[in-house]
Amino acid sequence: MGRRHEVQYHPAVSAFPGGSAWAMARDIAGGYVAVTDRTFLRLQVRQVEQVVFEIQRRLREIRGRQPGLADVEALRTRNQTIQRLNTALRIAEAARRTRRA
Repeated sequence: MGRRHEVQYHPAVSAFPGGSAWAMARDIAGGYVAVTDRTFLRLQVRQVEQVVFEIQRRLREIRGRQPGLADVEALRTRNQTIQRLNTALRIAEAARRTRRA
């Protein structure tokens, strides 16, 4: 009767949450992605390097924008963002070291 159609599955377009390394760094900075050691397991070494580069770039950008000392809320938000990115960097470096060993 009717022809049978085969369903083909394609691999994910991007291994990065958010679609790209830049978007992943942005989401980490915003607190939307909680980074653990398992976050980097599905990424290849080159992809982890891209995320590290984007996190470092994001850190430089945030550190370059210094809010006024009277704006306590902006200072708190900035410090939380820097802390999230620094933590993600440490975890990514640890993941890279364990893959090499």
